[in-house]
Amino acid sequence: MGFKGDLTWGGFGLRLLLALLLVLATFNPTGVSWFHWVITPMVQAPTAALGTLNPYKVLAGIVLAIGWVLYLQATQRSLGVLGAVLLMGVLGCLVWLFAYWGLFRPASSTAIAWIVLLVLSIVLGVGMSWSHVSRAMSGQVDTDQVA
Repeated sequence: MGFKGDLTWGGFGLRLLLALLLVLATFNPTGVSWFHWVITPMVQAPTAALGTLNPYKVLAGIVLAIGWVLYLQATQRSLGVLGAVLLMGVLGCLVWLFAYWGLFRPASSTAIAWIVLLVLSIVLGVGMSWSHVSRAMSGQVDTDQVA
């Protein structure tokens, strides 16, 4: 007996991809992000930057905020704070292990920023999908999922 909305690899991949897009659209080291578009000018020249604020920047910020609220709430409800911290610990140890094996050398702050952004995206993607995994493993449905 299948549940409506069973998790598939494609569904998990889509949630992970959307989490990555959300994180990288908000901030990334390339300088092409909402943060660099809106916040950086305000920090560099606060009085002049206020004049550059326009509906596009505000709308993009609101859409990003909606995405963050959706992902953070889903992660909080499915993993909880402890689960998210444990997942970050596992991912952090994997990064350390890969560096220990010499698979990469995070020698710059830019490389470390990319790693942190990727780990955050994975935590959000898993958080968005974990209720499906938990239901498949235990047969228990989260109370906020009952239709």
